[in-house]
Amino acid sequence: MRFITQLIAAALMASGPQLAHADFYLVVSAESAQRSLTHKQAVDLYMGRVRAYPDGEAARVFDLQRSQADRESFYYALTGLSQAQVNSYWSRLQFSGRNLPPEQLADEAAMVAAVRSNPNAIGWLPHEPTDRRLRTLLVLKEPH
Repeated sequence: MRFITQLIAAALMASGPQLAHADFYLVVSAESAQRSLTHKQAVDLYMGRVRAYPDGEAARVFDLQRSQADRESFYYALTGLSQAQVNSYWSRLQFSGRNLPPEQLADEAAMVAAVRSNPNAIGWLPHEPTDRRLRTLLVLKEPH
């Protein structure tokens, strides 16, 4: 019995990295007038429900490409929806002509450059930004 318990414990330890969670950082340029954002406001921006920040300033929303590994986890942390559900949502909106999804960028470097150079831009990163020209508005915790 003790041997089985040790095997189960070893198996659980081996699966540890898969169970780890990540934080996601919604960032703007340090020059942006935006100082904070609620979770609901972030959902509204990223799901195309609004096109402006709470103060009325137009928002330019950036996303990473669908092929980026952290994208599915980001949308789950943001909305509680799977990547397939998010894709379906945007397909319906695009087909009806009501809205377009956030502009997709190739990688994190492109995200940092785009957000840093546009005070109205908002993007997300799968790690805390190190560039002082970015400001974090909201940190999303990925559910375990």
